Amino acid sequence: MPRAVYVLALGIFAMVTSEFVVAGLMPQMADGLNATIPQIGYLITAFAVAMAAGGPFLTVAVMKLPPRTALMALFAIFLAGNVLAATASGYATMMAARIVTGIASQAFFGVGISLCAQITRPEVRGRAIAVAMNGLMLGTLLGLPISTLVGEHFGWRAAFWTITLITVIAAVATLFGVPRIERAQGGGGFREEVGVFRKPRLWLVLSTSTLIIGATFSAFSYFNPILTDLAGFSAGTVPVLLIAYGAATVVGNNVVGRFADKHTVPVLAVGLVLNTVFLAGFALLADLPVPAIICMMGIGLVGVTMNPAMATRVQRTGNAGPLVNTVHSSFITLGIILGSSIGAVVIDVWGLRAPLWLGAIMAVAGLATVLPDLARRPAPEPAPVAPAAGAPAKQAEQV
Repeated sequence: MPRAVYVLALGIFAMVTSEFVVAGLMPQMADGLNATIPQIGYLITAFAVAMAAGGPFLTVAVMKLPPRTALMALFAIFLAGNVLAATASGYATMMAARIVTGIASQAFFGVGISLCAQITRPEVRGRAIAVAMNGLMLGTLLGLPISTLVGEHFGWRAAFWTITLITVIAAVATLFGVPRIERAQGGGGFREEVGVFRKPRLWLVLSTSTLIIGATFSAFSYFNPILTDLAGFSAGTVPVLLIAYGAATVVGNNVVGRFADKHTVPVLAVGLVLNTVFLAGFALLADLPVPAIICMMGIGLVGVTMNPAMATRVQRTGNAGPLVNTVHSSFITLGIILGSSIGAVVIDVWGLRAPLWLGAIMAVAGLATVLPDLARRPAPEPAPVAPAAGAPAKQAEQV
């Protein structure tokens, strides 16, 4: 595995830590910005919406640049957003900072995953994506607790300065650890990347990712009240359980990465079936502590961990270019928005078990979008190289 893939994981770790930091410091930020808790909650929503809606446009703006140069430009924008957040004197400034960092974060995902496809052999691209996506899993497992701990002891601004430091380290590592690959001179580009979105099947494949992540986040968003109010765990125990859940996602991500290349569609189908079982089991057995923990850990193993297989399927259906990967990330973010927001609605109507049932329904719907491919079962083929990649095959192999 090229070392550049691990460097990309560090960059993704910085992005994800920034995404989650507000959730761990809502009371402190509300006091510091003279805002209400719901207003601080809108900062989380704004970050997600900025990712989904703005990320593809920023990707278009940088896609003509060599990948490493594009990543450095995105680091600069992301860094500026975090500095703005750390020095924000009011709520409006903080909102602007979150929008800037959200857009840069999404574009970074797209360019980074596309670069994984360019610098790795076709038969290990799924594994490469899994390694890079460990940054996402570790951001959930370590980034949120670390930033929360720093914020509680040194103030919420210190948490943003810590993320700024991590970003600088990741940028320097990228500058020296990611090879320079030039764009092709006269092949591929914006029109070719946009052209793949004329394929109806690509939209079906993208919807699968939305449903997989939506199913998971309809449950994950409400683990805290479900575990305390239904399963009977104390508030102090919940963070430990969430760390265990994060560890399960790291394990699941690496397992899925091992099989994502040769068994892409079966992996997705099995994952959706298991996630349906765990979500429904959690809904039925939420008042029993041990089964509740087992089901929660199961969701961690087969939920967001489908990312390597999802990305591999999208690349094979469309291409491995940065725009396709960024739009795919936007569909993933859409799943987070839908799962958490619809989950809130159904809780008001049917109670805390409702988002778990919602997740099970979304997982079944996701399985329905996979079944046509599962029935065809074509021979596995490598994901196409990004249309704009210009590194000669020999150079890519040496990397």
